[in-house]
Amino acid sequence: MASTTRPRSGRLRAWLTLATDNWLSRGYLVVAGSALGFFLYAVYLSPDPGFAAIWPFAATLPLSVVAFLAPSPGLDPSVDWLSPLLFAAWVTLCALVNAGLLGMAVRAFRTRSTA
Repeated sequence: MASTTRPRSGRLRAWLTLATDNWLSRGYLVVAGSALGFFLYAVYLSPDPGFAAIWPFAATLPLSVVAFLAPSPGLDPSVDWLSPLLFAAWVTLCALVNAGLLGMAVRAFRTRSTA
């Protein structure tokens, strides 16, 4: 019996298409990328990063909350283990998922409005 599911690369490509095929998702990715760029600049080039992680955290809500609710590798409840590069990778993943969800909503709205 043949499997009807797409290979992993096909699903990833379909999700990335959803995340980039409309202006709303692209605009969201620009905002999230700008917040992430500001965070990386503040962490690595600024003498005092302060609360720079707030901007990418807020731009990728609600999925970014999981990064702070997930247990640390050493089962330490603090978020000190969350390195800037790991945080940047998580924000990137959250932004792509959120942009894909926005793309699905836009596609559903377009389909409903044309019918």
